[in-house]
Amino acid sequence: MEYQLVTDGLQFPEGPIAMSDGTVLLVEIRRGTLTRVHPDGRQEIVAELGGGPNGAAIGPDGAVYVANNGGFEWIVTPDGSYTTHGAAPSGYVSGSIQRVDLDTGRTTTLYTECDGKPLRGPNDLVFDSDGGFWFSDPGKTSDDTQQHGHLLYARPDGSMIRRVRDRMVTPNGVGLSPDQKRLYVAETLTCRLWEFHVRSPGVIDEPSAAWDEGVFGPLPGKQMLDSIAIEADGRVCVGTLRFGGISVFDTRIGAVEQHVLPDPMVTNICFGGEDMMDAWITGSSTGCLYKCRWTRPGLKLNFNA
Repeated sequence: MEYQLVTDGLQFPEGPIAMSDGTVLLVEIRRGTLTRVHPDGRQEIVAELGGGPNGAAIGPDGAVYVANNGGFEWIVTPDGSYTTHGAAPSGYVSGSIQRVDLDTGRTTTLYTECDGKPLRGPNDLVFDSDGGFWFSDPGKTSDDTQQHGHLLYARPDGSMIRRVRDRMVTPNGVGLSPDQKRLYVAETLTCRLWEFHVRSPGVIDEPSAAWDEGVFGPLPGKQMLDSIAIEADGRVCVGTLRFGGISVFDTRIGAVEQHVLPDPMVTNICFGGEDMMDAWITGSSTGCLYKCRWTRPGLKLNFNA
C-alpha cells in the first residue's frame, strides 16, 4: 500500500474526520487545537481547545464534538518526535467533552463529570444513529498508579451522561458496527479489542461469562491499540502503537491483517471520498497526516459535514 504525506509539523495529531469538501479536521493534542488540513497540506486552526483534545466526531447538528483528555506530560525523544506516558500535567483539573461550532469556532464544554465524579481523560467517541455518542475514558497514570477506565454514553445537548461499563483497562478507541448492534472498544495496554452487543441507545448486554467470547487479541509483543474506524463490511481498523500501523480485525473469523506506516505511533484512521476508499492516517509522534487508497471501502459515519 502506498502512502502520500499530506502535511507534517502537526503536534501529535489525532481524531481525523474526512469532510465533504475534501479537507480533513483533526485535533492536535500537544497544541490543544482543532485543526483543518486542506488537500494541498495547508493547515488552519479552527478552534483553540486547551487541555488535550484527543478524539473528534461530527454530531447530528453539524458541530464537532471533542473528547478532551485534559492534557498530558510530554516527552521529547532524541530524534525530536513526541510521546507521552499519560500522566496529568501541572494545573490539570479534569477531562471534558467539548462542542465546537464550525462556523464561528466557538467552543462550549458539555461535560466534565458523571454522577459527581470527574471525567479523567476522555479519549475517543462515536455517534450512533439515534444521535447520542459513546465515549471512552481510560483515566490517568502516574509512576505508581493506573486509574480504572470507563465506557460512557451521553447526549449532545448536555442533558444526559452515564457510565455504561466500569473497571476497564485503558479503554481507547470506540466504534459501531454497520448495523449498530455491536460496539467495539480497544484497550491500549492489554492490546485487546472488546465487542459488546448494543441493546438500545446507551445500553449494552452484559459480556458473556465464557473466557473466549467477545474479546479479540492480544496482539503479540509490545503492541498497543489506539483509535478505531470501521470498514463497510464490518472489519475493525485500529491504530496500533509501537508496531506503527493499522491492525484490521475481522471479528467474524478471528483474523488480523496489519499495514505498516513510517511512524511508531500510528494512532487513528478515517475514511472518505466518493467510494469511501480514501483513508487518512495520523502518525502522531512525527506529526504527520498520511493519505492512501484503502483495500476496501470504509463505513460512512452517521453524521458528517
